[in-house]
Amino acid sequence: MRAIIIDDERLARTELRKLLQEYPEVEVIDEATNADEGLSKIESQQPDLIFLDIQMPGKTGFDLLAQLDRAPHVIFTTAYDEFALKAFEVNALDYLLKPVEPKRLADAIQKLNTGESREIRSETEHTNNSILSENDQVFVKDGERCWFVKLSDIRLFESVGNYAKVFFGPNKPLILKSLNALEERLDEKTFFRANRKHIVNLRMIEKIEPYFNGGLLLELKGGEKIEVSRRQTVKFKEMMSL
Repeated sequence: MRAIIIDDERLARTELRKLLQEYPEVEVIDEATNADEGLSKIESQQPDLIFLDIQMPGKTGFDLLAQLDRAPHVIFTTAYDEFALKAFEVNALDYLLKPVEPKRLADAIQKLNTGESREIRSETEHTNNSILSENDQVFVKDGERCWFVKLSDIRLFESVGNYAKVFFGPNKPLILKSLNALEERLDEKTFFRANRKHIVNLRMIEKIEPYFNGGLLLELKGGEKIEVSRRQTVKFKEMMSL
């Protein structure tokens, strides 16, 4: 598992690197001292895992993640327990309080090794960063709230001006991405452009009904009802062999 440590404190990076020597499965391939440097190194080296500080000069760790198209495994390292708990869903991320305790680090590494967090991407996926598969995990930031979301858990993208609303579970945050940009990155075997305003997860469809003008009406697992345009209905039927 190839890792990058991103922290503005040199002593914190040195101490964490020393602790990680106990885990031969984790290879620290680089370090970064701020979010911009970290972003550049993540994009060029495609690590499996990053250890990420939250509060850094300039951009925060959350700002960095919001700029990534595909999120690697992330273990936050922070001196601010209260801030971290408010800022993200604890059940979605691992975080370590500084100074890092060996026992807590062991727990975090164990979660990764057992697949409790997210599956490690294969080398072939590392070389293809254009299309996101349903097993990829993306970072979604809306105001002060943050989530790691597996694409397979997202049932719907809805266009809202220059933004897209992302539907997963009870959440509907907005991200600064156009539907066209999202469509280019999503696997068409899983995500389907139903109409000008919606992209649906085909695996989240519960019911399909005829609609007017030769279209279809899809009911998703979250209860949303989405119209498939007449033009897209032809493509949908071909895909689903209806």
